[in-house]
Amino acid sequence: MLIRKPAALLAALAVLLPAALIAAPATPALADQVRSAQMWVLNMLNIQQAWTVSQGAGVTVAVIDSGVDRDVSDLTGSVIEGPNLTGVNTPMSNPNWGQHGTWMGSLIAGHGHDGGADGILGTAPQSRILSIRVITDPADPNYHKYQRESSAHSQQALAKAITDAVRDGAGVISMSIGYGGPSLAVRQALQDAYDHNVVVLASSGNSGKASRPRAPYSFPADYPGVIGVAAVSQDDTPASFSSDNLSVQVAAPGVNVPAQGRDGQYWLVSGTSPACALTAGVAALIRSAYPKLPASDVAEALTTTTRNRPPGGYDDNVGFGTVDAAAALTAARKLNAQPGAQAGLASAEHFGGGHQAVPPAPVARRGPGPLVLFAVLVVASLALLSAALSGLVVIRRRLRAG
Repeated sequence: MLIRKPAALLAALAVLLPAALIAAPATPALADQVRSAQMWVLNMLNIQQAWTVSQGAGVTVAVIDSGVDRDVSDLTGSVIEGPNLTGVNTPMSNPNWGQHGTWMGSLIAGHGHDGGADGILGTAPQSRILSIRVITDPADPNYHKYQRESSAHSQQALAKAITDAVRDGAGVISMSIGYGGPSLAVRQALQDAYDHNVVVLASSGNSGKASRPRAPYSFPADYPGVIGVAAVSQDDTPASFSSDNLSVQVAAPGVNVPAQGRDGQYWLVSGTSPACALTAGVAALIRSAYPKLPASDVAEALTTTTRNRPPGGYDDNVGFGTVDAAAALTAARKLNAQPGAQAGLASAEHFGGGHQAVPPAPVARRGPGPLVLFAVLVVASLALLSAALSGLVVIRRRLRAG
């Protein structure tokens, strides 16, 4: 299902897995089927090799979405409940609360269950999720009330969500949502995130190839500094629905990706939403291994190590190519080892070169010669002024005497 709102878009389509793959209750054979269905995703991202270096421990990923259920089996103990900014008060106990957000959370921090042998493994299984609710799912009983809210209110809610995520210590922000236009409030909130060295990712949209000459831009993916993520299918080709626009920087699996839903069952989700969530987990792996690495270097590690890079190095279907988690971690290690990398010099290189790149002012340096000459002129001027004043006094005395 494609869920649209004038001001917002949840960038995912989903179908329930066949009954044989629904884990309620789970059995070893059932778990093998779910994990087997997921393996192509993990393999495409080269995740298992990356896990020998990092599994995301110590990193909080803010999932700004429809809410992440903290009680589903594959996320137990990994979800921090953040604020509800939707303007509606659907209780978390409602079975239609947080379906989309829970899918995304499981793709980032899913740790399976029964000792990790069963269920979904997210790309950063040791990370934690900060759930911030800014949108509702179509089945939510308050969906139509939410739909009537103004675009300005929705954008202000997103801006506050970003600010709250930064305040609460998120190292990565994942936004599998989209808005039709930009917002000053959101742009300012994103600047706050950059100032606090937070890595920010967003889905690039599901407008697909039907839009010509290019799919419309989707915000927040199109804001400067946000890593926009497109979707590819199992054969690593662009998904037909994935937006082709210049917000796209990287691609990740986004067609029939297994995820755990709000109901505890397993779903196949398609869209740029799961692609964004999976990539956010990879960013969390880097942030965990190299916590002081500038966010711009995390983006560089992701974009310079991709597989299946397009001719010329970039196109607007897949950006720089499909994310390779292990290669990105290797690149991050090298960037982290560079002198000054943790002092922010790498950021300066990305944004104009810093103070050292500013050319000198076009004025010649002044040596001691001009200063001495200036002093002599000052003394001479004072002497002339004194003589003139003395002459004036003499003239005035003669006039009085006459």
